[in-house]
Amino acid sequence: QVHVVESGGGSVQTGGSLRLSCVRSGRIRSLNNIGWYRQASGGEREFVASIHSDGRINYADHVAGRFTISSDNTKNTVYLQMNDLKPEDTAVYYCVADFVAVQGSRRTYGGQGTQVTVSP
Repeated sequence: QVHVVESGGGSVQTGGSLRLSCVRSGRIRSLNNIGWYRQASGGEREFVASIHSDGRINYADHVAGRFTISSDNTKNTVYLQMNDLKPEDTAVYYCVADFVAVQGSRRTYGGQGTQVTVSP
């Protein structure tokens, strides 16, 4: 069974930095991409960044230039380095794995999220 666990959240002041980690475990046939999403209190879940198996990287406009997504395939881990954080970045951050399961079907699976709080 596939598991995805996020970590690295916390509380920082405006302008601070955090690095989130997303560790994937469990057998899969192949990985399509890992994406980071966030959901502020009372808001809808929104896309933040993604990294694909072919090396493509995508960022939402509101984080481009401040956030960097990267991966360490030896550790099945994807990182989200967040710099110059702003209060509007406050949210629960989720990692979602898009993969092909052992039996051949395409699946997505997300973790429980990690809270990021940025104070003025």
